[in-house]
Amino acid sequence: MTLRRPVLTRRELLSRSASLAAFAGSGILAKPYLSRAADRPQILCGIQSGDIDAGSAVAWSRADRPSRMCIETSTVESFKSILGAASADALPDRDFTAKFALDDLPAGQDIFYRVWFEDVASGAAGETRIGHFRTAPRGNNSISFVWSGDVAGQGWGIDVARGGYRSYRTMLENRPDFFIHSGDHIYADCTIPATQALPGGEIWRNLVTEEKSAVAHSLAQFRGNYRYNWLDDNFHDFHAQVPMFAQWDDHEVTDDWSPQGSYDNSGYDENGNSRLIMRARRAFFDYMPIRERSAGGGRVYRRIGYGPLLDVFLIDMRSYRDNSWNKGDERADSFILGATQLAWLKRELAASNATWKVIAADLPIGLISLDAVALGDGPPSHREHEIADLLAFLKHAGVRNTVWLTADMHYTAAHYYDPNRAVFSDFEPFWEFVSGPLHAGTWGPGQLDNTFGPAAMYQNGCSAEQGENLAPCFGLQFFGRVDIDGKSGAMTVTLKDVDNRDLWSVDILPQPQARPAVVAQHS
Repeated sequence: MTLRRPVLTRRELLSRSASLAAFAGSGILAKPYLSRAADRPQILCGIQSGDIDAGSAVAWSRADRPSRMCIETSTVESFKSILGAASADALPDRDFTAKFALDDLPAGQDIFYRVWFEDVASGAAGETRIGHFRTAPRGNNSISFVWSGDVAGQGWGIDVARGGYRSYRTMLENRPDFFIHSGDHIYADCTIPATQALPGGEIWRNLVTEEKSAVAHSLAQFRGNYRYNWLDDNFHDFHAQVPMFAQWDDHEVTDDWSPQGSYDNSGYDENGNSRLIMRARRAFFDYMPIRERSAGGGRVYRRIGYGPLLDVFLIDMRSYRDNSWNKGDERADSFILGATQLAWLKRELAASNATWKVIAADLPIGLISLDAVALGDGPPSHREHEIADLLAFLKHAGVRNTVWLTADMHYTAAHYYDPNRAVFSDFEPFWEFVSGPLHAGTWGPGQLDNTFGPAAMYQNGCSAEQGENLAPCFGLQFFGRVDIDGKSGAMTVTLKDVDNRDLWSVDILPQPQARPAVVAQHS
């Protein structure tokens, strides 16, 4: 639903919600005077916002019962003046989640929003929570954002004594304008046990829930994976203050899934879709603050404009891939984006007038992986053909200043792609930055291939001596920060760790021509 004017008062919203009493089937008249906490809807999972642009945003929350989510927005935290109000139903078929688009917001402004739920039977209003986001600017204002991915992987859940999801607290300290989640919001295929052993005999102690005690197959189990994250205070506080641009990767469904190659005992629907994937996709959209118009048919890929300096292109490297797992004999039909999404990405990139075009990918393109793109040294093969096609298109269309961001690999790295050292050389130089996990096991750096000529300018992960799947308490949890200067247009990318240390950074100057690139590196 969109923001409605004129402003509705709380009394008007209360009156309107009473019309939903029939849903409860009780036949009891609305009783707004009830005061017991048990009679009033509670906010179970906090509040969050997402898909922010210059004039709109998406707000989300979840109640404990059938109710109506009510929201008011203001440019002042006191809510002395109200921009507008809106409401949406939170009903069982959505696991009592509710979200809607807030439109007609002023650009470049701090927006405060307060959320409460009203019981559909009694009309009683519950607690109020206040959140915040900042709309995109219309002018060349400076921008700052963070990105990462991979949460609660490998059985490393919420250990309260060790600070829980500490990366979220650190990212909040950076006060970003928004957060790009590169995927693996959950690990639906990994359980969260009560304890896990650490080197030296120490014990990691997880919060546990019924839904996280088994691999997810049912819709309730997938939804329970998302609810688990909301048990963490850092996660809760971060999402109330920082809007999210959400992608997904494989563990929202199951490890290394593909559209037709991944299924469970429930098999496929009549239209050929895997029922397992359909349930996972439903839970993802129930719990993500993503625009419904962008989600038509369960669509994740989209473009978000954040002022004249930045367009963000969130792509989906899961939903349209082939089922070969990027191996076997060379295939003409190998793909990871799919023809429709690739055509969309070319068209949108060519149409963009923003200084910087950030391609937010859920997988890297130069790290060797049967699950991703790169297969090893040599000319493009299999899924690399799509990437070669895209890179050549960008060069010949004159699309400049593209930067790729991703997570997935459970370590952090900066890759510079140079056609002068590439086997396939019909492209302009560009950067790819990898940073994660937010809260999961850490791996060692992977191997790059020479197809598109990447070089690792920096990389940081667990060492061979430490061993892989290193627990979050060892500090190798990573995120990246991007700053775009409003005056010069320069982009600074900084790779950071859970303790907010700047590990490495690079300044990239916007170029009318991509070659030669003007880059100043610093530690």
